[in-house]
Amino acid sequence: MKYVAHEYQNYAEEFIIKHPACGLMLDMGLGKTVITLTAIDNLMYDYFDVAKVLVIAPLRVAQDTWGKECEKWEHLKGLRISKVLGPEKERRIALARKADIYIINRENVEWLCTNYKLDFDMVVIDELSSFKSPTAKRFKALRKARPQVKRIVGLTGTPAPNSLLDLWSEINLLDMGQRLGRFIGSYRNEYFVPDKRNQQVIFSYKLRDGAEDLIYNKISDICVSMKACDYLKMPDRIDNFVEVQMSEKEEALYKKLESEMLLPFADGDIDAVNAAALSNKLLQMANGAVYDEFKAVKIIHSKKLEALEDLIEAANGKPVLIFYAYKHDKERISEKFKVTAILTSEDISKWNNGEINIAIAHPASTGHGLNLQAGGSTVIWFGLTWSLELYQQANARLWRQGQKETVVIHHIVSKGTIDEQVMKALQKKRIGQDALINAVKARIGGGAYDKNR
Repeated sequence: MKYVAHEYQNYAEEFIIKHPACGLMLDMGLGKTVITLTAIDNLMYDYFDVAKVLVIAPLRVAQDTWGKECEKWEHLKGLRISKVLGPEKERRIALARKADIYIINRENVEWLCTNYKLDFDMVVIDELSSFKSPTAKRFKALRKARPQVKRIVGLTGTPAPNSLLDLWSEINLLDMGQRLGRFIGSYRNEYFVPDKRNQQVIFSYKLRDGAEDLIYNKISDICVSMKACDYLKMPDRIDNFVEVQMSEKEEALYKKLESEMLLPFADGDIDAVNAAALSNKLLQMANGAVYDEFKAVKIIHSKKLEALEDLIEAANGKPVLIFYAYKHDKERISEKFKVTAILTSEDISKWNNGEINIAIAHPASTGHGLNLQAGGSTVIWFGLTWSLELYQQANARLWRQGQKETVVIHHIVSKGTIDEQVMKALQKKRIGQDALINAVKARIGGGAYDKNR
């Protein structure tokens, strides 16, 4: 297929070429992979600036997306790709193979940096937000090896999925501490103050007055952001919230666990040792089942399954994609409906070819880089997630450019439970992230790019 770039894609490509270290905060569906591959191709064969590139990506994206993009576009077919995946022996063979681009999953970054010199002219981090934790081994390993790399590009649609504290490690990998400081502690002290705390234990931080604008200004020279709705004709989207109500008996069990952090059963108690564990247990109960102390599943209610049945019937034969949260969710859904899990490249092809009517997936396994818009336009969230990143990325598998129908996103919410708090939290985080995106929006031709011209 011949690649005819949009003006915003040309802009982003030039941004990569002109900036040895840069972050592209591109919304889902804007084509960040083809943009980056085109820039790599030009840097290799027009500018002769790079000869060997490493791409770090989520496993499924590393397996499928980057290679398929090279096969899809005529101008990229000359790029040689080696996938550094699988068992260690296969990874070593892949690294020894002559290629232009080496693709590795992010879980093996520490292994690569420990066992090899990072002799790549350019590193691309697909989903830069997966390096948001400064204590993660993958971040520490890549940060140590970062000075060996001449060019680096960070790609993400969700740069600050939880708060602007997440930005420090991401930007640090790009500029080695020039803009937000070399240490997370200094960054936190300069721009944040303690928020929720218990005496000397600080649970969260909030921004100092004026700090938000200061952070945006600091990173604006090497980061560019673009929202799909500004540049593409996105399909219509309808968000639907389906409330279910537990019975009095079921609600009493929920309230008891919520207040006492313990539900006694003859064959195994359900207990929560801390607030995080309690949140997890309550989310499970809202879905209708929960693991006890022996990892056995206790069925609490079937209200979400009943609502799911209604939604599937209302789809009237149209394909639906169900997102679940826990293994017992998947098991109960699979027992009631004939579903196909989206796990492999073959499953993705079958879905896009219209061969799967009810698909089921965990948002973490389909959250990044997979194009599923050809197979359907209906999403059902059976189990909700606290992660804004997973939520947005999962929805973007269907709600993206190329989708020919209105996308309907159903959320099954158990009334009076933690589900309601999750939905509020997702909305609150989105507001903060939208502010970041808007602050570093791309300026093309001296002003905001007009998608209608």
